[in-house]
Amino acid sequence: MDAVPALEEPLKKVLGPATAKVMAEHLGLHTVGDLLHHYPRRYEERGQLTHLADLPMDEHVTVVAQVADARLHTFASAKAPRGKGQRLEVTITDGSGRLQLVFFGAGVHKPHKELLPGTRAMFAGKVSVFNRRLQLAHPAYELLRGDAEETVETWAGALIPIYPATAKLESWKIGKALQTVLPSAQEAVDPLPESLRAGRGLAALPEALLKIHRPHTKADIEDARARLKWDEAFVLQVALARRRHADAQLPAVARRPKPDGLLSAFDDRLPFTLTEGQQKVSAEIFTDLATEHPMHRLLQGEVGSGKTMVALRAMLAVVDAGGQAAMLAPTEVLAQQHHRSVTEMMGELAEGGMLGGAEAATKVVLLTGSMGAAARRHALLDLATGEAGVVIGTHALIEDKVKFHDLGLVVVDEQHRFGVEQRDALRGKGKQPPHLLVMTATPIPRTVAMTVFGDLETSVLDQLPAGRSPIASHVVPAADKPHFLARAWDRVREEVANGHQAYVVCPRIGDEEDDPKKAGKKKSPEDEAEKRPPLAVLDIAEQLARGPLQGLRVEVLHGRMQPDDKDAVMRRFAAGEADVLVATTVIEVGVNVPNATAMVIMDADRFGVSQLHQLRGRVGRGSAPGLCLLVTEMPEASAARQRLNAVAATLDGFELSRIDLEQRREGDVLGQAQSGTRSSLRMLAVIDDEEIITEAREEAAAVVAADPELTGLPALRTALDALLDEEREQYLEKG
Repeated sequence: MDAVPALEEPLKKVLGPATAKVMAEHLGLHTVGDLLHHYPRRYEERGQLTHLADLPMDEHVTVVAQVADARLHTFASAKAPRGKGQRLEVTITDGSGRLQLVFFGAGVHKPHKELLPGTRAMFAGKVSVFNRRLQLAHPAYELLRGDAEETVETWAGALIPIYPATAKLESWKIGKALQTVLPSAQEAVDPLPESLRAGRGLAALPEALLKIHRPHTKADIEDARARLKWDEAFVLQVALARRRHADAQLPAVARRPKPDGLLSAFDDRLPFTLTEGQQKVSAEIFTDLATEHPMHRLLQGEVGSGKTMVALRAMLAVVDAGGQAAMLAPTEVLAQQHHRSVTEMMGELAEGGMLGGAEAATKVVLLTGSMGAAARRHALLDLATGEAGVVIGTHALIEDKVKFHDLGLVVVDEQHRFGVEQRDALRGKGKQPPHLLVMTATPIPRTVAMTVFGDLETSVLDQLPAGRSPIASHVVPAADKPHFLARAWDRVREEVANGHQAYVVCPRIGDEEDDPKKAGKKKSPEDEAEKRPPLAVLDIAEQLARGPLQGLRVEVLHGRMQPDDKDAVMRRFAAGEADVLVATTVIEVGVNVPNATAMVIMDADRFGVSQLHQLRGRVGRGSAPGLCLLVTEMPEASAARQRLNAVAATLDGFELSRIDLEQRREGDVLGQAQSGTRSSLRMLAVIDDEEIITEAREEAAAVVAADPELTGLPALRTALDALLDEEREQYLEKG
């Protein structure tokens, strides 16, 4: 690998140990190259030169004026109780008007020495009002000496980079450090192949780095951004393309279903026909399973689009071909539920080796952490002998004790809840790498899928199966219109009177105070601001049972209950023996009770957009229409209310996931999907830069196909090593 000495120089050699330590600890910057890639978040314009007579409020301005008067006052304050506080007041004039400047605390010493009456200088800051007079607090200033005209123009017009900073290191100090290392940018080795750069008219890397840190014009910033976005998109897509290329070289057993085996017996039993989407996606999966390298496919489907059916058919195809299939679920509740619904759908086909089992039947076993020892031993034996063709479980499946006879397919449900390590450990259980199908009900915009799951091919299920009902969603503003909330509980009673059931979802369980670790926790600023903690399941259940839902059968479900108790509650609710289930988000994924038609989400503003969409998908699963009421106390103009209005306005999960991404920082979304590794995207915005990501993916695939080891592109290899920090490299390695 060609080293890039200037950019690999440790910062402590260049900037001194104290600054370097803060940069390493708080910003994760260790080398000159790291610092050069620490881009400005935005740029301040010092503002056009303004006459003091016409200063605009709340705007950044630059004025040229003369100091008329400067006075130092001392005062007492909380920080300086014995009258030791200092305030410097400076009055300046430019002939058209006067303006007061103020400096406080330690910031008074330098201006007190320099801003003497008669001194001319440029001052830049934000205009504010104090005691009904305009002022600039702590303005930046530059003294004018000699030929001032040129200096004034360039200083006022300059774009000042504002860097992502920390309390320990202000933006301007980072800017100063960058001045020191900027000459090294000339030695930056360009990762983009020359043909690509020239073909797209992109600036060279050294030029882009100079322009991003020291722009003369806004056009400079645009040029630099366009170039640096390409770097990030391209290097990342090359890493993913190499991953796909390496996977394609791995051996796997091709699994083709028998013409008259388990799969066709299962299809014959189905009381309905598959949707067009299910048929199309199944065909893609069967094509992958029939090849001799492992399938890596992401199956995205709206809540209730029938992903489980598609996954089950893939599992049966593998069993037909003599292999075993494992489905990994994120929680015990969900594993138990998948097991129940799979055995119900399969009927006697799930009773392999038992009396009454069908001829082509196999065994379907459940494996979770809380199973009794005897049941567990039994399940492990069925897996090791190959008696069980299908196993459904939690990460208990990953433990060393679990041995498979011949693992051919792994289905992972709800991708973002599984660490990459877990996916990897399960894949290691096959004699050869098994095929992999990842399911998610969180719609992921195409570009995010390409950026985060770029090593997986993507299939999308976007139509709902026949017989599914639409869900009406409404925001219930409990604070502005309390009678709306009363009406919401009436609606729940009406649904129950019509023979249906309802969910009430709360953000919190309500027994946290018993937990010493949580009791001492500081409240978040939002909680402090709202002066009340989020509503809790245990409190709300009690209030409802005594109040608006009196006489109905109200049960609770939350994550801290014993697994058996949880399962018992879910069974009673599914059997119609409870009318209302007050729960936390444990019901968010996969809980399937077709008779539940209404959902009331309390403090809905405390949930993310995608989460609300997930929760809402639990109703309207039968033939009766669904109703989802989003209860909030947030005022009408707030961002939280706008978010809820967006959820109420559309059932399109892809549209909502875009809104979600635009409102949250991208890093959260990428971080969540990357199992905790930090996003290496500093410049690329996944939603806005769709075009760049798509083009970069095509270019990367072509480069890797022609030269998988990148032997002809040493600079690109260097950039790969630099951009993909170790954690992320592992993430991509494990795919």
